[in-house]
Amino acid sequence: MKYFLACIFSIGLLSSCEKDSASCNYNNSSLVATPTEIAYLSAYMQTNNINALQDASGVFYVIHTQGSGKTPNICSPVTVNYKLYLLSNGTLVDQSFDGYPYTNQLGALIIGWQKALPLIKPGGSITLYIPPSLAYGSNNQNPAIPANSYLRFEIELLSVG
Repeated sequence: MKYFLACIFSIGLLSSCEKDSASCNYNNSSLVATPTEIAYLSAYMQTNNINALQDASGVFYVIHTQGSGKTPNICSPVTVNYKLYLLSNGTLVDQSFDGYPYTNQLGALIIGWQKALPLIKPGGSITLYIPPSLAYGSNNQNPAIPANSYLRFEIELLSVG
């Protein structure tokens, strides 16, 4: 009887894990910024005296607050407050609204966010400097974000999961 109950419990546990993984169709991207994009952002950081770190994909970032708790992964729903600026002229082109944070699965967001948000935890804040190939590329997302734009995001991670 104990063996039977253990088998039933194991099957239930495995099937629940299968449902969780099946609900996430996202894979970690291996895409990296081009050498030209990295050189552009490096020069921008130096010219503007920004002490940013660079991750392996080519995203530059400054962590303001680390936060605590659960680290987001590609399948995690994340809730954030954010502001998006064009790096070329500093224009604010998009933001979450006060009292209305943005929520989405991390894997559904641009690659730059996918790479950098796991560097912080809920309560953390980060500034991202993202090259076009890890953002919207040659697509015109909307009239305010021209194709091939370098972007700066100010992000506060509110929750994971």
